[in-house]
Amino acid sequence: MAVTFTDMPVDLLRAYRPSLVEPAGFDDFWSETLATARDAARPASLTPVEAPVTALSVHDLTFTGFAGDEIRGWVVRPHGDDVLPAVIEYIGYGGGRGLPGEKLSWAAAGYVHVIMDTRGQGSTWSTGDTPDPHGSAAAFPGVMTRGILDPRDYYYRRLYTDAARLVDVVRELPGVDPSRVAVTGGSQGGALSIAAAALSGGAVAAVMPDVPFLCDIPNAIVRTPSAPFTEITRYLAVHRDDAERALHTLSHIDGAILARRISAPAYFSVGFMDDVVLPSGVFAAFHALTSGDAAIEEYTYNGHEGGGHRHWMKQVAWLDARFGR
Repeated sequence: MAVTFTDMPVDLLRAYRPSLVEPAGFDDFWSETLATARDAARPASLTPVEAPVTALSVHDLTFTGFAGDEIRGWVVRPHGDDVLPAVIEYIGYGGGRGLPGEKLSWAAAGYVHVIMDTRGQGSTWSTGDTPDPHGSAAAFPGVMTRGILDPRDYYYRRLYTDAARLVDVVRELPGVDPSRVAVTGGSQGGALSIAAAALSGGAVAAVMPDVPFLCDIPNAIVRTPSAPFTEITRYLAVHRDDAERALHTLSHIDGAILARRISAPAYFSVGFMDDVVLPSGVFAAFHALTSGDAAIEEYTYNGHEGGGHRHWMKQVAWLDARFGR
């Protein structure tokens, strides 16, 4: 829990719109990155998994992301051949896709639930199976500073590309309605859901980021008291002459810039006592949306855990209404 209630007064949060400058060539940078990944793409594969879960179907997913790298995931859905809407879930910092059948809630609610593994992570609080085959120059422990001096080398360029490529893949999976694909995730997963929606050219029909990380980064790295943003400040405390280059790289993955490209229905959440993702960053991204159908759920007395299962229940009702269920 944060020591204080929010990082700025609530009335200012609800109006907070920082003037973040987009780097030159921002859209070209991402369109070229995704075009290269799509050129290198190979067909996805689904392999049935024998797991203790029998009431739902569980498959091991393999698809290609950045530079044609192989990415893993799970696909969990109700049994049968019905064409259903899909929810793609991205994972928080340090986590991976977990064990087969570990996440069942969206499938139990009648959706095709796709969980993306996180390259190079998955050993902090849940397991992962996807390596990151690309190296970087000197970096602070964690992934926040891997390749941070050049946007083309930066770790999150690769991870955001994986997230957007998964949207392509899910829309072609058997039994998925390609017009009803939603993205969600908490913290880093929230940042990835913003990136996927922004970079997928309208293919995402709804976006539900929970306490999304990596938004309004220039403010976050000087005000956030907790990791992982402190990885960047610790790095710059040693690399004293590299702040300008690092901030230039980070501007390419800032969710409050990417959100300007989202017009799909959006349902955010924020914890007012969050000291990992400051409320100001969440509101910065929320206010950048161009969607005419956007709402943010405020959890006054919660930290980075946000609304937990209660918020998921609200998400189901919200998404059901938009997907005609």
